[in-house]
Amino acid sequence: MTLRNTIILMTVFAVISDAILIPFYPQFFASRYGLDSPVHVGAYVAAISIAVMCTLPIWARVARRVEPLYLLVYTQFAAGTFSLLSDWAPNVVTYWVLSMLMFMCKSSYLLMYPYMMRLTPKEQHAATVGTLSVVVHFGAIFGAVVGGLVLQTWGPRASIVAMAAGDFFQMGVCMHLIRSGKIVRVNSGEHAEVAAAEAARVPSTGWRDRLPILRLALVMLVFDFSAYLIRPFFSVYWQQVSGLDSEFVSGMAFAIPGVVAIVALRLHARIRARGGQLPDHTVGNLLLGMVGLLLHAAPGGEYSSALIVLGRVLYGWALFQIIVKLEVNLFRLSTPQRYAHDYSITNFFQNMGVLLSSFAAGAIVNRYGLHLPFLLAAGGFVLTALLDRLILNVPSAGHADDTGRTDASANLEAPAHAN
Repeated sequence: MTLRNTIILMTVFAVISDAILIPFYPQFFASRYGLDSPVHVGAYVAAISIAVMCTLPIWARVARRVEPLYLLVYTQFAAGTFSLLSDWAPNVVTYWVLSMLMFMCKSSYLLMYPYMMRLTPKEQHAATVGTLSVVVHFGAIFGAVVGGLVLQTWGPRASIVAMAAGDFFQMGVCMHLIRSGKIVRVNSGEHAEVAAAEAARVPSTGWRDRLPILRLALVMLVFDFSAYLIRPFFSVYWQQVSGLDSEFVSGMAFAIPGVVAIVALRLHARIRARGGQLPDHTVGNLLLGMVGLLLHAAPGGEYSSALIVLGRVLYGWALFQIIVKLEVNLFRLSTPQRYAHDYSITNFFQNMGVLLSSFAAGAIVNRYGLHLPFLLAAGGFVLTALLDRLILNVPSAGHADDTGRTDASANLEAPAHAN
């Protein structure tokens, strides 16, 4: 298996591990600790975002001196250990502390994203971003379905153990790659020397030169706030509207956008294989997503469940298209030496959007009910479309394509056999 495919496989398990409880925190806290407050659930999901947004920049700095795959061996071991420790947490406060430590360590796996992009030629960035986006969606599919099944069949303790298993699997994959001797070192050796030479040719940048990245980060914040506003209480909303009191079925409904993302990736691959160009329909996709969100909340009577399914399809299509577009824009505006740093900046803003949406969702549902988050999210998509037109100025697809294919990118495709 190539280094690229091994890292993608590792990312699949990382996302699955993350997604096992994400749709079911209301049921989890109610079942384990007897807490049924929407505000508490929103605060907990927000705290996860705070943990990630505060620690990822730290891991990015550490990764300048420690090879990312070596770093992940220790951080994922720590994440799995804290996850198992949270399994015996006698009260909700102890669970909060241990699980937040787990998410702080777990967040280091996000370094694999800029690591792969740094080793990938510019002309392949769109395809790679699309693949990784589908990995995230597929992980959400499998994680939500498995999470619902595990929670319904074996209870909350089994869900925690399943999350820990994903962390230990990532640790094992990193150890295998290190032992194989096929990893690409970005902090030493020839690749580091090439990167240093390229950095020396690029003039130092001040805060004004980072404005394009900050503008993009602002658009990402608004988009992520809108996209994730509906997430914390979707499973509860689905059960209320459909009348199906099943976490497994709720997980399948939650995962519909992931299925759509896989279909979209296959369609993109076919267009590229035929030499076609993918048009930029950013605003159109955002408006399509707005329609999907409105369908979630539409009063359809006996057809309400069907309208939600249709809305999930439209929302999933738009979500995939916009995520790919925004991530490609990041790597067009950045340079290889700054990928990890700039990614940590945009990730901070994205998590800020998720953080705000989590707090807002809990408060909104507690006061106004389960319908309003969908309406507000639809308005957020319209605002994202306006910001995309007004403040973003991203180079064309040919930006920096003349950098060519580095030796490191060739190594990324080389087979990683164990010694």
